[in-house]
Amino acid sequence: MSLIDTAAPISVPNTATAILDRARAVAPLLRERSVDIEQGRRLPDDVVDLLRGTGVFRMASPRARGGPELNSVEQTEVIEALAYGDASAGWCAMIGMDTPLYAGFLAEPVADALFTDPDLITAGLILPIGRAERVPGGYRVSGRWQFGSGITHADWVVAGCVVHVDGKPEPSPHGAPIHWRIMIAPQREFEILDTWHTTGLAGSGSRDYQVQDLFVPEERSFSLREPHRDGANFAVDTILRNMPGVPLGVARAALDWVRKLAAGRVHRPTGQPWAENYRVQTTIAEAEMELGAARDSVYGSLRRQWAAVEEGRQLTVDQQMETVLARTNSFRVARRVVSALFDLCATTSIYKPSPLDRWLRDVNTMCQHVIAQEQVIQSVGARLLGGTPHNPFSVGIIP
Repeated sequence: MSLIDTAAPISVPNTATAILDRARAVAPLLRERSVDIEQGRRLPDDVVDLLRGTGVFRMASPRARGGPELNSVEQTEVIEALAYGDASAGWCAMIGMDTPLYAGFLAEPVADALFTDPDLITAGLILPIGRAERVPGGYRVSGRWQFGSGITHADWVVAGCVVHVDGKPEPSPHGAPIHWRIMIAPQREFEILDTWHTTGLAGSGSRDYQVQDLFVPEERSFSLREPHRDGANFAVDTILRNMPGVPLGVARAALDWVRKLAAGRVHRPTGQPWAENYRVQTTIAEAEMELGAARDSVYGSLRRQWAAVEEGRQLTVDQQMETVLARTNSFRVARRVVSALFDLCATTSIYKPSPLDRWLRDVNTMCQHVIAQEQVIQSVGARLLGGTPHNPFSVGIIP
């Protein structure tokens, strides 16, 4: 079933308000397709077209290039609205909209030549998993990367590598023992492996991908330490800031669904309406309390961070870590909220067409992402105390 008339021209919104409005409008359509998305283990083509039509993939494009240049708060709101419809769609939108952010780390003429369409999609893992052998004019790239969310419908693919010279790791220009550099190449250059058989976020199509001895010109590689544009959208943590939109959107969807269910439900053994049941009342209120606090923490920290960077103020370590902790906490709170609602609804949760089972699997899977792991909490503590982070990138440190 197609969600849209693909023959009809689509006017893609180009302002923060219009993009958010479109995202909210398509959320019910995404909810209708959640089963198809999950069973197909990737986003169907018409769902990808629907997402393109929201403007989500262009939302970080600079105004100087004709884009809407949404800030981190606005980006997160859009991702949250899409994840409210479907977790995998929201996840792929969150990953795919990094194209204009990556463009800010390339020389402007190169970015203009590569990204000719504002709604192009990028996928791939930026962590230095692959190997890039330095050769005249660029690199010979080989490796296998995991978690290529949205790679089945991507236009471009990024691949993090350790640069080698004459078979040995090259030190970073900034003094680190390795030189982490991110390569970008057309999706068709990579072999995509059908490895994504998971319990949650199945529709994200987060497959492995690999390449052997691919030549990548120097100008199509970049370091997150070296932005070519100014502005808060081109900081080290720029691609991490809108991630909380996915867990927040899923938890909100689950909570709204259970509240609607509870309004007309009666406890069979006693005949007591759920609206009068102490356990139901308490569970709903606690879920609202936790989710509301987590959401305010995410958006409050993002607003404070964005304002400081835009004004040219140097962020303190505490200010930087506030955003990291809010991000990680959003994933954990979403899992607690959805788990509590799943338990509250008991056997209703496991029977189709209840979406609670899928939401629970989705939040459990996304909580396995590195950004929600204990090493991030340790890294924050290390930064606050002057110690050594186990995951430097999660706290804004690039080797």
